[in-house]
Amino acid sequence: MDPASRTPQQLGGDLRRYRKKRGLTQAKLSSRIQKRQATISTLESSGNGTLETLFAVLSALDLELSIRPRSKGGRAKLEDIF
Repeated sequence: MDPASRTPQQLGGDLRRYRKKRGLTQAKLSSRIQKRQATISTLESSGNGTLETLFAVLSALDLELSIRPRSKGGRAKLEDIF
């Protein structure tokens, strides 16, 4: 089952796992999308970044964003998010 990212930090962690699964370093990924390595690091560690960067990373990792209704349970409780 695909992970459901509910916080910026979860999304960043998921991106890191997919990058590593594809055998890419942050430097190699940043070169592919013409961004700085520090930009990739920030996105993966805190989930902070622009939508442009997010979609560039998703494309470079051959991933897509899917929006769906929130499921019950899962990774984070509502109280943990706020």
